[in-house]
Amino acid sequence: MIESYLKHLQYEKRLSPNTVIAYHTDLNQLSEFLHCHHGHSEVATANHALVRSWIVSLVEAGIEPASVNRKIACLRSFFKFLLKQEIIARDPMAKITVLKARKRLPGFVKEGDMVNLLDNRIFDESFESQRDRLILEMFYGTGIRLSELINLKDKSINLKDRTIKVLGKRNKERVVPFTQALAPLVEDYLSLRNREVEMKDHGNFFVRKSGEACYPMMIYKIVKRHLDQFPGVEKRSPHVLRHTYATHLLNKGAELNAVKDLLGHTSLAATQVYTHNSIEKLKKVFDQAHPKA
Repeated sequence: MIESYLKHLQYEKRLSPNTVIAYHTDLNQLSEFLHCHHGHSEVATANHALVRSWIVSLVEAGIEPASVNRKIACLRSFFKFLLKQEIIARDPMAKITVLKARKRLPGFVKEGDMVNLLDNRIFDESFESQRDRLILEMFYGTGIRLSELINLKDKSINLKDRTIKVLGKRNKERVVPFTQALAPLVEDYLSLRNREVEMKDHGNFFVRKSGEACYPMMIYKIVKRHLDQFPGVEKRSPHVLRHTYATHLLNKGAELNAVKDLLGHTSLAATQVYTHNSIEKLKKVFDQAHPKA
């Protein structure tokens, strides 16, 4: 039943491959728990008490509440699927509640540090160095996700209009503008790539020296290596540059709804986490300018 459920997520719900993989992992973990502690591994037959005991074991193991809640969401979706298929008659998740998770504010890189990284850091003329610089510029200049950057095609980029077309979560397309300063970097990269790299038949914009497409861990390591110079940034990942993009836009006066659309969020709630940084900036302006402050 797990395989049928995963196909349902992939082809009917059209969830991202990463989400499908995560849910598959969650269900396998529950299956292993049931096998070790209760003598069977069939998730579909788990009752309320078994599910609850697994959740308790996760909490006792020190798993973060947000991660546990993700697993709870997976099980709710899974058993709802089984109910619709009439495989089970009662939902074991009916009385399971999510854990109270502490809100973590998204980390970001300061504006001055981003300028120093992109404008003052020396990148040599090699293909890899110029590609890495463009990757950093693309994350910070467009706010796209790691998966969206990896899946960029040559045809996704419109230099004339200075826009890129990305395929986001649930296969939703959106068009994101980029700055005038990014355009020559794209042109230089393409010229260098087409001259020095023997391209494979995949159509991807960002590639390795071998011509093969880039992969997630490679991009992650590139970003981390360059952000390692900022010890004040707790996490150094592509997603931090996405946070930085959103935070800096809001700090410069961008409307929240516009940032929501640029990021590809489905609701304002997902975008509002970035407003804390803007509020802090407003407080500083207020403290400096108000006569009674």
